Amino acid sequence: MEVPERTTYRRTQQGGQLSEQNHFLFLPVDVDTRDTFTVTVTAAPVPPSSINSESRNCISSNAEAACDDSRCGPDLTHMDKTDGSRTVLSGDDLSSTASTREEESSRSDTPTFRRGFRWSKQPKKCKLQYKCTNFIKENHGQPLFGVQINLNCSESDPVIFATVGHNRVTVYECQDGGRIKLLHSYSDPSSDENFYCCAWSFDPVNGQPLLAAAGLRGIIRILSLSAMQCIRHFVGHGNAVNELKFHPRNCSLLLSVSKDHTLRMWNVHSGVCVLILGGVDGHRDEVLSADFNLSGTKIVSCGMDHSLKLWHLDTEEINSIISLSSTYNTKNSRPFPTWVNHFPDFSTRDIHRNYVDCTRWLGNLILSKSCENCIICWKPGSLEGSDANISINGGSKTDDSVSILHRFDYRECEIWYMRFCLDYQQKIMALGNQVGRIFLWDLDVDDPSQTKCTKLTHQKCNTAIRQIAISKDSSTLIAVSDDATVWRWDQMKYS
Repeated sequence: MEVPERTTYRRTQQGGQLSEQNHFLFLPVDVDTRDTFTVTVTAAPVPPSSINSESRNCISSNAEAACDDSRCGPDLTHMDKTDGSRTVLSGDDLSSTASTREEESSRSDTPTFRRGFRWSKQPKKCKLQYKCTNFIKENHGQPLFGVQINLNCSESDPVIFATVGHNRVTVYECQDGGRIKLLHSYSDPSSDENFYCCAWSFDPVNGQPLLAAAGLRGIIRILSLSAMQCIRHFVGHGNAVNELKFHPRNCSLLLSVSKDHTLRMWNVHSGVCVLILGGVDGHRDEVLSADFNLSGTKIVSCGMDHSLKLWHLDTEEINSIISLSSTYNTKNSRPFPTWVNHFPDFSTRDIHRNYVDCTRWLGNLILSKSCENCIICWKPGSLEGSDANISINGGSKTDDSVSILHRFDYRECEIWYMRFCLDYQQKIMALGNQVGRIFLWDLDVDDPSQTKCTKLTHQKCNTAIRQIAISKDSSTLIAVSDDATVWRWDQMKYS
């Protein structure tokens, strides 16, 4: 079977020395894009030997916004709306196209694509209508693999989001009128780094935001926006890290999934590895995605082995280890007793027949996506029963069946590492495809067969959209694509 490719840009892991945490370059700028439609961001590469704690903290936060001299840090090249030599975007260019009925097209080229589970009826017009209000382009020219909005704030606060791609982590703020303001840019000292994912949390002591990022080299960076530096890094995975998730009830616990076939949980404040999930009955290939349920008592994971696995965290042993990790002193002569679990509590390969590259909890149900142009909503066990009879810690399983509730179909998304997202209230699901279209599903229905769908398109967006993030009040969508472009969509308001 022909293996679908993530992207031609992804490079093989390189050897070499691991960088120290104080070699992580912080590049703050203050840019207002109210008079521009595109902004390109670049930073001159800095060798690790030339960076020290003194030079890292002396960069001015009042750097000039537009400067042709690359020595001034990030070089910001503006495309002015009145520039006759450039393409001028009109109001029509910055509009969305909403569609709920799709044209007939050929099926996926994936040889394992399964027929059936089609919509029982044509979806009705969706109430989710968005308009493209701005887009910016980062000039490293490499794909942006991930985007995350900081949801640890109130709805009245500005929308802050981070993008990851190449060896950059960039933080922006959404402003009124569709404007996007560049706040900070972080550059890894290794040109071989390629960040794939990021996740937001906060410091429980002072409430300041923290941002975790990881990628090709398997090093997890914890960045402090207030301190303007990398405050901690974790080295443990033997290969690339594909996704990061913070625990929904404990801001100190970070989950990472890796190409080394394992999941790991870290305490970002004490600096220890709390759990390792994988081994005997774990994933047999690269783990691509994982998610906590709303209570933080279960983890669902998926990967290249076509399987989905459930891991329970509400056991006495695991709760004891988590509590110990919060008070553990790293100066202790004894290493931390990391808990290793080789046996998932539930495992299935009956949902998908290809790489499973994204999974999310939807209440007590599970959503999972493969390279088969569909997202499937399912639950372990029978449709009428509960999952209470699923064993814990490798006991005998009384029910290894699954119940498929619904299938969300779309088109032109056969490549892998294309991740969907849910909004904060779990009422909207969003996914981009490989030709730049965004699909939105309104999940606020009682019957899954009545789910409504709309499609957002823009004439200048024609490359793969890797990930989408939705603001806390669902008024703003942020999408990132393979051509290093960040797209902003705002919900249309009707009087």
